[in-house]
Amino acid sequence: MYVLEHLDQAQKPLFSYEIIPPPRGKSARDILDVVEQICSLDPPFIDVTSHSAEARYEELGDGTVRRRVRRKRPGTISICGIIQNRYNIDTVPHLLCRGFTREETEDVMIELNYLGIHNVLAIRGDETNYRRTLDSSRSTNEYAVDLVGQLGNLQKGKYLEDIANSEPINMCIGVGGYPEKHNESPNLKSDIRHLKDKIEAGADYVVTQMFFDNAYYVKFIKECRQAELSVPIIPGIKVINSVRQLTSLPKNFHVTIPDQLVDEIESNPKHVREIGENWAVAQCGDLLNCGARCVHFYIMNDAGAVTRVIKRL
Repeated sequence: MYVLEHLDQAQKPLFSYEIIPPPRGKSARDILDVVEQICSLDPPFIDVTSHSAEARYEELGDGTVRRRVRRKRPGTISICGIIQNRYNIDTVPHLLCRGFTREETEDVMIELNYLGIHNVLAIRGDETNYRRTLDSSRSTNEYAVDLVGQLGNLQKGKYLEDIANSEPINMCIGVGGYPEKHNESPNLKSDIRHLKDKIEAGADYVVTQMFFDNAYYVKFIKECRQAELSVPIIPGIKVINSVRQLTSLPKNFHVTIPDQLVDEIESNPKHVREIGENWAVAQCGDLLNCGARCVHFYIMNDAGAVTRVIKRL
């Protein structure tokens, strides 16, 4: 089923989840253990992130430096195929602009279509320390709106090369939204204008970056609707489960953690998991009361906290 169909047909609030492929060299069993924990929560769909290549520099014994280019977390397509076909849960692989060519994107969509996977999340992706040089036969999508446009063409059966009697690839396209605005946008109004461009290019729904203060989401929804964006906007939630996340989450995701939550954790660091779960329960309850049809949990492969929150909800 498409994500839109899950939302339209739901008879009760939905909770979806996002997981990360294991690092290179680790077993798929690590991530499948997380998936099996999630299965008990009856998820409508599971997102699987994607990661572009990065450069690492190693100093050799003779004093020279060697550069290695690797994708730290490969396996997105394989993991999606397992979840979709072994566990019968719809998956949403993330597609990136950065680190991937348009030709590779087209190949990925063909593979996903063969696997019966018809949902994707189209995002630009984070800046990395490596950009490969492309020959003249390759091209890239610079921004998410460009990626959505390419996917929209595939929905119409338009491939990068003219193919006689080509068949369309059916899919549901999600994009990211930022209640606190994207860190590169000058203001929220500008950010919403870019979001509108992605929707007009063919995006079907929006899932937001994590936030910890629902006031940001309420304002974001209001301004999106005023800008005549009518697609579903799914709020994204992260359950804080360590003191370290008070600094790592704002640094890596450019989000604000409310003073009340910070003060409570810093005053009772040994109870950070309980505090984080209590905050998430209250936050989700408020979002559902405000009309959210689905809440999306950023698990980061720690399903225990999220499982406890969902059971309480």
